[in-house]
Amino acid sequence: MNKQGKKPRNIEMYEAILTLETVEECINFFSDLCTVTELQAMEQRYQVARLLNQGLIYNDILERTGASSTTISRVNRSLQYGMDGYQVVFERLDKKGSTEE
Repeated sequence: MNKQGKKPRNIEMYEAILTLETVEECINFFSDLCTVTELQAMEQRYQVARLLNQGLIYNDILERTGASSTTISRVNRSLQYGMDGYQVVFERLDKKGSTEE
């Protein structure tokens, strides 16, 4: 069940995502799966999460991303009280970046 307990998650979709091997494949898959507006919202939320994780303050994030204070606050709640999904990705990307330098 998902966090809201309404109906089971579609695990197959997440397994499908794990089969993607390149950034281009991910872009193509998500472009087919989501509307332009949905993609822009997800990309913005990720950018906000990354900047919050780097210690930037709301006003700087708003200026850089154009995200509303409500969006920034929601993303911050996810970072603080969520399932640690952002943290796993940040740590892996940071580790990958440090090994490629």
